[in-house]
Amino acid sequence: MIDHAPATPAPRRGIGFIFKGKDGLRAGWSLAIFLAIFSALMVVASVIIRPRPPGPGLPQPLLGSLVPEAAFCVAVLVSGLLLSLIERRRFASYGLRRERRGKDLLAGMGWGAAMLSLLIGLMALCGALVFDGVALGVGAALGYGAAWFGFFCLVGLFEEFLTRGFLQYTLARGVAGLIASVSPSARSARTIGFWVAAAVFSVGLFAAGHISNAGESAMGLLSVALAGLTFAYALYRTGSLWWAIGFHATWDWAQSFLYGVPDSGMMMEGHLLATHPTGATLLSGGATGPEGSVLIVPTLLLTILIIHRTLPRRATAFDA
Repeated sequence: MIDHAPATPAPRRGIGFIFKGKDGLRAGWSLAIFLAIFSALMVVASVIIRPRPPGPGLPQPLLGSLVPEAAFCVAVLVSGLLLSLIERRRFASYGLRRERRGKDLLAGMGWGAAMLSLLIGLMALCGALVFDGVALGVGAALGYGAAWFGFFCLVGLFEEFLTRGFLQYTLARGVAGLIASVSPSARSARTIGFWVAAAVFSVGLFAAGHISNAGESAMGLLSVALAGLTFAYALYRTGSLWWAIGFHATWDWAQSFLYGVPDSGMMMEGHLLATHPTGATLLSGGATGPEGSVLIVPTLLLTILIIHRTLPRRATAFDA
């Protein structure tokens, strides 16, 4: 007669299992809490500041743009900070790492201005953009240039952290955890998780955030989606948002202030150069600006190559 050892009962799962997994607070709850906090802070900021869009055909005013953007930055960063306390994670884990942040930020700024200038040059060579002269004196140029630079640094920080910071990190770990639970031996779970999250936020949310811009076009939205993937690739290589923040900031600054062209259909007051589009909209971008030109596609593909060559993969990469 063979004695069979009694089967070991499966460990009982308490209610905490609903909220926590092997990686801490489950990603779905983290996303829900973040979005609730962020939405509440955005409502409060909007009620206090009451941002008003300019009238039809009028440029974006400096002060009316700077104050709301600063408030929105505070809202998204505070939301991320609170979630880092709730999740007991380092705030830097969401893409704002201290390692090489100065070097990455400056390198991104250099490439952002350079690649936008390349795009402007291509448009001019193709006869799609005409320069009309200098629109500001020295004093006004210095004042507006510095102020718009600060504004677009806030834009870069806000949009990058919102779409490729906490939300990207959290959905990526959630998808990776789901794959690992189904197939524990899967080696590519973290990579798949990263790119699923990038598709949702870097393409979907990032492009959706530009739909309401005056003068936006289908080509412009396509270029925004491609730009989102470009920035996501920099994050994938480094685990850091600083390069993308710098690139994003000076790309927009060069469009809006330096060259005086529409940025996703929006014109800003106080731009240095006066320009106007001409010829086929497919080349000039029309009312959308350079981001609505088909020439942005090779420009961004070249940027991806630059990222690949100049940003070696680090130990802080998401799937390292």
